[in-house]
Amino acid sequence: MSRIGVLRGGVGEEHDVSLKTGLAVLRKLENTHAAVDVFIDRRGVWHVRGVPMPPQRALAGIDLAFNALHGAYGEDGGVQRELERIGVRYTGPEPMPASLAMNKVVSKQLMAAQGVLVPRHVLVGVTPNLERRALEIWRSFPQPSVVKPLASGSSVGVTLVKTFEQFLDALKNAFQYAKDVVVEEYVRGREATVGVIDRFRGQQVYVLPPVEIILPVTSEIFDWQAKYGGNAVIRVPSGFTRQEVLALESAARAVHATLGLRHYSRSDFIMTPRGPYFLEVNALPGLTETSLVPRSLEAVGSSMDELVAHVISLALEKK
Repeated sequence: MSRIGVLRGGVGEEHDVSLKTGLAVLRKLENTHAAVDVFIDRRGVWHVRGVPMPPQRALAGIDLAFNALHGAYGEDGGVQRELERIGVRYTGPEPMPASLAMNKVVSKQLMAAQGVLVPRHVLVGVTPNLERRALEIWRSFPQPSVVKPLASGSSVGVTLVKTFEQFLDALKNAFQYAKDVVVEEYVRGREATVGVIDRFRGQQVYVLPPVEIILPVTSEIFDWQAKYGGNAVIRVPSGFTRQEVLALESAARAVHATLGLRHYSRSDFIMTPRGPYFLEVNALPGLTETSLVPRSLEAVGSSMDELVAHVISLALEKK
């Protein structure tokens, strides 16, 4: 029986979400593997059974690390480099693909080069005169716009703005979560997210059915409140046309391949009359009871049990 260390927690804003993902994975392993709960606190200290210890000791005797972390350190290449150094196999992306996926500008540039539609965007770095820089962007950029940290997930720090005062406040807020901020044009359309699984059900790249996210009347974007407030309607099978579904599936497959992701991923889009606009990719999407990938799995007669077992099998194959 393989010993699986489930990494959860972490240093980022998604610490609590990761705890839930990790717990969901641990429960799926109870009867199939020797599972070890590896908790990483907000300071980055690793713990096993409540005892703080260095990563190498925490993973001693572990055959595979199931990476249930989200956001900073867990999804940006940080923990991946640590696991490579220790020599432990792990689930999810390798260091460079993780870093590319986490960067909302680089990932868009790479996908635009592949012919995938992306919103217009501009990168804003730390500046001594933020108000002047903000005014320059405001005057030259289509409005309304969406402000978001360069590298974060779960819609942390994401704001739709319609006035300059909102824009300036949103920039200040986003800078609390990252050293760089992305300003994107607001693309009007229908929210969609599409999961991808490697070598699943006889296909080299298996694309799960798109999930349509119908926002509550109080939200115009799928921000933190809409995502975790429980008011958004999650529809799968979606209400997209066959042509729209094919376009979403093709785009999600392209994102997964172009960024070099592995095992599984989930890409977010806005569906418009021109086609799907790529927003960002989740290299380690949430796997909680209310997460979107499990909903897609249910729609095709699969389950979290099957996904977790499959991902572990893929990761253990790597020499």
